[in-house]
Amino acid sequence: MLADKIQYYSKQHKSFLAVLEFILVIGVGWVDYIIGPDYSMLLLYLIPVLTTAWFVGKWAAIAISVESLIVLLIVDLVWKNKSAESLAIYWNDLSNLVFFLIVTYIIASLKSAFEYKKLMADIDSLTGVANRGRFYDLAAAEINRLLRYGHPFTVCYIDIDNFKRINDTFGHGEGDILLRQIAESIKNNMRRTDVVGRLGGDEFALLMPETAADVALSVAGKVHKLQDIVRKKGLTITLSIGMVVYLKPPENIEEMIQRADALMYSVKTDGKNNIKYEIVGQE
Repeated sequence: MLADKIQYYSKQHKSFLAVLEFILVIGVGWVDYIIGPDYSMLLLYLIPVLTTAWFVGKWAAIAISVESLIVLLIVDLVWKNKSAESLAIYWNDLSNLVFFLIVTYIIASLKSAFEYKKLMADIDSLTGVANRGRFYDLAAAEINRLLRYGHPFTVCYIDIDNFKRINDTFGHGEGDILLRQIAESIKNNMRRTDVVGRLGGDEFALLMPETAADVALSVAGKVHKLQDIVRKKGLTITLSIGMVVYLKPPENIEEMIQRADALMYSVKTDGKNNIKYEIVGQE
């Protein structure tokens, strides 16, 4: 949790952190001057390089590395009274810069790999939409927002009718292609603020923040018409959709999903290929 909070803060305040790291390098230079030439302060100079590379970015860390080189030269030539004619000073400080740049590259690469792995942990590998865990996290945030600020949201539970028959007739490869087409079509027809997730199998969920019944029905109607888009690509499918508009927050995620799932199942039992909705908290 602490790491997530630090990561969130760093994303929101990168400029502030960059300035802070710049000042920190000057502070390290001052400590270097106070302690004198008997001790190497290289590890202290490395701290702002490391933290900048991880929390701010590669180019900012390169700038901090160059600043560290300048501070090192000033400390060596001015405060420590070393001879400006000695090539050893320039060689040593230039070597330190190369070391800082290598560390910057390594840390930036690790951060990039970490971010990619974190992103992939939230994405359904087949369809490229949010997976169940990520969708639940975002839904929990919407429940909290409704609880605190009274902002409504809507959730849709979407099921592809007769998907098993499609798999049996055309094979699982075609079924996977269909799932990707459905996911892509949903993304293309929803708002930027909406979130689509794959809950498993042929079941998708659509989360629409800040959405009351009229807007939600409009979006859900577009989603339901996706069958026409897919039909043009060679497969005939229909969708059963259960939609719940929350003006009052549910007790938990499970209740939210179960209510929308129950509406979807009701559509299934009534002949499929339809939308049913209800509004929770309407007076």
